[in-house]
Amino acid sequence: MENKTFLDEYICLTYHKIIMNSDIIKKAEKDLAEQFEQIDEIRDFNQEKVLQAFIDNKVTPEHFYTVSGYGHDDLGREVLDKVFAQVFQAEKAIARIHFVSGTHTLACCLFGNLHWGDKLVSVAGAPYDTMQEVIGCVGTPKPESLIGHGIIYDEVPLKDDMEIDFERLEEVIDETTTMVLIQRSKGYSLRKSLSMETIQKICQIVKSKNQNCICFVDNCYGEFVDTKEPLEVGADLIAGSLIKNPGGGIVEAGGYVAGKAEYVDQTAMRLTAPGIGSEGGAMFNQHRLIFQGLFMAPSVVSDAVKGAVLASKIFDEIGFDSSPKYWEKRTDIIQNITFNAPEPLEQFCKTLQELSPVNSFVTPIPDDVPGYEDKIIMAGGTFIEGSTIELSADGPLREPYTAYMQGGLNYAHIKIVLEKILDKVIV
Repeated sequence: MENKTFLDEYICLTYHKIIMNSDIIKKAEKDLAEQFEQIDEIRDFNQEKVLQAFIDNKVTPEHFYTVSGYGHDDLGREVLDKVFAQVFQAEKAIARIHFVSGTHTLACCLFGNLHWGDKLVSVAGAPYDTMQEVIGCVGTPKPESLIGHGIIYDEVPLKDDMEIDFERLEEVIDETTTMVLIQRSKGYSLRKSLSMETIQKICQIVKSKNQNCICFVDNCYGEFVDTKEPLEVGADLIAGSLIKNPGGGIVEAGGYVAGKAEYVDQTAMRLTAPGIGSEGGAMFNQHRLIFQGLFMAPSVVSDAVKGAVLASKIFDEIGFDSSPKYWEKRTDIIQNITFNAPEPLEQFCKTLQELSPVNSFVTPIPDDVPGYEDKIIMAGGTFIEGSTIELSADGPLREPYTAYMQGGLNYAHIKIVLEKILDKVIV
C-alpha cells in the first residue's frame, strides 16, 4: 500500500511538472509572437529569392544527372553554380561536395588567395579553434599552415571581448593588408555574432584604407537568417558549409564559395589544381540533393531561428545567462547558454542526445577533437554526421562552460527537447 501511495505521488508530481513546463513554453510562444512574425517575413523573402534563382536558371531534371571520371562537361554542376551565385548576389560561385568541412572550404579560400609575404588580418579577435590551426597562430606554427607558408598574420582584438573595435581596425589596416577575415558567427566565444550592419561598416573602413584589400566573410551558420548576405553589403568573398544552413538538412557533404570571379577561381584552383579550377570534379549523384537542400534551406533555417529564440526566452526566465537575447536581431542560428560549471553543461548535452532521432541511447562524453585544444562535448543524433543545421549542441570543457545550441530541422522537435530540458533544471 505504501509503495502504491509513493508511486501515485510520483506520477502526480511528474504530471504536474509536465503541465507546468508545457505552460512555460506556451506562454513564451505567445510573448514571442512579434519576433516569430519577423522571422516568417525573412523566410518568405529568402524563399522567393531562392525560387527565382531556380526559375531564372531553368533548372530541369537533366541537371540532377551526373558524370563520372574527371567530371568534365557537367551541365548540372554548371547550373548549380549559377543558382548559388544568383542567390548570394555573386559574380561567381562554386558548390562542391569535395570540400570536407566548413574549415576546409575557408582554408581553400585563404590558401588560394594569399601568397608568400601577403598579410591577413582577423578583424573580430581570434578566429575559432580550427581556423587558428589553419592560420598557425596557436602553438608552434606547422609548416602546412598559412604562417608556415610565409603569410603575415595579425588580429584586431575585440573591445571588452564583445564588440568590434572600429578605431583599432582603422589603425591596423593599411596598404600592406591583403585580406581581412570577418567571422560572422561567434564560434566558441561569448562575443556577439556580426550583423549585416556591422559587416558593412567593417568593409567600408577596410576599403577606405585599402581599396584592394579582400574582405572575406566566414558565412557559416548565417545563411538565410537575414534578408541580405555579406556580398550585398561590401564583402568580396564568402564561404560556408553545405551541412549547415544552405544544405537544408539533406545535403550529405560539401561547401560553397561565392564572390568576385577572380577570388572564386583562385579558391577553386586550390581545391583542385591550376588549370582545372572549377571545371573538374565528378559530383557522384549529389546534384539533386544540393539543389533540393538549397530550396528547402530558408524554411529549415527559419524553424531553427525560432527554436533558438524560444530557448533564449526560456533560459533567461529560469535564471541562466543566454545570448543573444530573445528580442535581439539574429544573424546566425547559434544560441549560447552559459552554465558556469561543467556538470550542467554535460547534462544539457546528454538530455538533447536522449531526444535525438538517431543514437538517442548514446551518452555524449567530453573528448579530444582534432583542431581544438580543450575537450569538447558534442550532442546531436543527426542523420548526417556533423550536420549543425540539425538540432545539436556542443561546447568546450573550459570556463565559463557554455553550451552552443544550433539548428533543428523543424520547430516542433526543438520544443520537445526544451520541455524535457526544463524537467532537468526546474525542481
